[in-house]
Amino acid sequence: MVVSLELPRVIYEKVREKGLDIEDLVIYTLMNVMQLDPGELAKARLELADKYLGEAREYIDKGDAVQASEKLYRVAEECVKALAEKYNTPEYQEAVREGRWFAYLLGRAARSLSARLNEPRIADAWSRAYDLHVWGFHEGKYGIDYVRVDLPLIEWLVNYTRQLVAR
Repeated sequence: MVVSLELPRVIYEKVREKGLDIEDLVIYTLMNVMQLDPGELAKARLELADKYLGEAREYIDKGDAVQASEKLYRVAEECVKALAEKYNTPEYQEAVREGRWFAYLLGRAARSLSARLNEPRIADAWSRAYDLHVWGFHEGKYGIDYVRVDLPLIEWLVNYTRQLVAR
């Protein structure tokens, strides 16, 4: 279950002005204060991925390609972060140092995880999700049929992540 948090708009806007992801900032801050380990953090990421996957399916059912694209991207983003955190990749360490995940770090993490875990579908799922983010969400160039075709691969990524995070 994902819980919502209310913040004053001025704080939210200041965080966004700095280019930070509010969810990541809250998660990393709480992780440090509560002294949580990366395995617990990975489980939290998986919760977010499940939430976004449910939203993506709803948008697909409604025929909203733009929002479905963004939600599928967010699913893959959370899965890559979860795996990177669980396996303490150099990309994760850099994201912690920088205070945020950059898209290039996510791409590198997906590729290094694919190699480390001998599972090329991780990088494939990330690439497809990033493609949806750019061409489906930002540019609005994909119709719902172009988005729907990527759903099974993104669902696979969630299930695969779940298996590894549970270990």
